[in-house]
Amino acid sequence: MRIVFMGTPDIAAECLSAILQSGKHTVVAAVCQPDKPKGRGMVLTPPPVKQLATEKGIPVFQPQSLKGGILLPYLDRWRPDIVVVVAYGKILPTYVLSYPPYGCLNLHVSLLPKYRGAAPMQRAIMAGEKETGVCVMQMDAGLDTGDILAKRTFPITDEDDFGTVHDTSARVGGALLCETLEALAKGDIRPQKQEGEPSYAEKITKADTALDFSLPARRLHAQIRGLSPIPLAYTKTPDGKLLKIVKATLAEGKGTPGEVLSLSTEGEGGITVACGEGALRLVCVLPEGKGKMLAADMIRGRKIKEGDILSL
Repeated sequence: MRIVFMGTPDIAAECLSAILQSGKHTVVAAVCQPDKPKGRGMVLTPPPVKQLATEKGIPVFQPQSLKGGILLPYLDRWRPDIVVVVAYGKILPTYVLSYPPYGCLNLHVSLLPKYRGAAPMQRAIMAGEKETGVCVMQMDAGLDTGDILAKRTFPITDEDDFGTVHDTSARVGGALLCETLEALAKGDIRPQKQEGEPSYAEKITKADTALDFSLPARRLHAQIRGLSPIPLAYTKTPDGKLLKIVKATLAEGKGTPGEVLSLSTEGEGGITVACGEGALRLVCVLPEGKGKMLAADMIRGRKIKEGDILSL
């Protein structure tokens, strides 16, 4: 099939790579968000999908908006059989949805109808879910409301964070997309209506990253994992400086919420902090103005001591 691929970030680029590696379809064009400034130097940087498409000689279009039929003349030129969408970041207008003979497919990184919306992977982890997955959906005019063409689940463990779930979703999702495209080409697929109670995964905001140590340790552990490696959950040291948490584990201990109960420099080290129920052992942190460091290094640098209170 002739495919127009629409997507922007890493996960989309990995799915595009899977389609290209399958060698069974022709990607006639890639549509992605415009280049954006990044880093301290604010250097204008192309998104991952553009980088990959350019390497492969695939035409790239980067509209600021899809309004006003701006994509229509390009679709007339490309003549896609299907449009594949992965984390494009904008709602597709009706003229795009209705253009290709096989419609528009979307890879959504949750088990729909749960966690529709912008941040399904993060929200699933933060909610303490024990499993998640990916769905290939036939897109309609609603927000992640279309029929399901294929679905695959995988577990979320206490060691998983946003980074590992993202990588698994990309790997599993890329394979599932390829399988779904093959089944569609053969006419061997039956769409299924979404079943169950829908939930919405809102975009992560700064308020979501603040750690409230009066809450149970298990809930905070899920919050930290759902926000790592980016944007990271945070608290503040007694001098008012930010302390972002990259990695933590569940621990035992009681005390005033936020109180540093004990310090360890063995191995990675650990800063054990009391929570409303149980405790957390901070293993890797990002102090304000510093790079990521193990807890052992922060302790050796005398940047924290027993009895300190971490709070907002």
